[in-house]
Amino acid sequence: MREKSMSRWSVWMGCAGVCLGVSLTPAQASGPDAWAQHDRDVAAACIKASGLTQAKAVGKPVLFDDSVAQTALLVSGTYPQKHMAGKKGQMLCLYDRKAKTAQAQEWTATVPPK
Repeated sequence: MREKSMSRWSVWMGCAGVCLGVSLTPAQASGPDAWAQHDRDVAAACIKASGLTQAKAVGKPVLFDDSVAQTALLVSGTYPQKHMAGKKGQMLCLYDRKAKTAQAQEWTATVPPK
């Protein structure tokens, strides 16, 4: 009987230790500096993924919730191909916050100028 109660005590103490350790782990809070860095990372990745020259972010990133972990950003610039003869273009970019990768596709919808 004593062995059984010692075994239960060991299991309980082990669980209590794990729970206490988890509760004392600092939360991954996202402060203003972290969000500013995120926005810079998104802009850099999306500008590169767009393939446009003289590319720049248009507006602010649009964050989707963590269930999809995506951030969208519109990028404008100039098509680099010679046959495009300096035509301006826009690319809609999706940045995967988990994989930290970006994909861009041509965006032909009209966006009113500011």
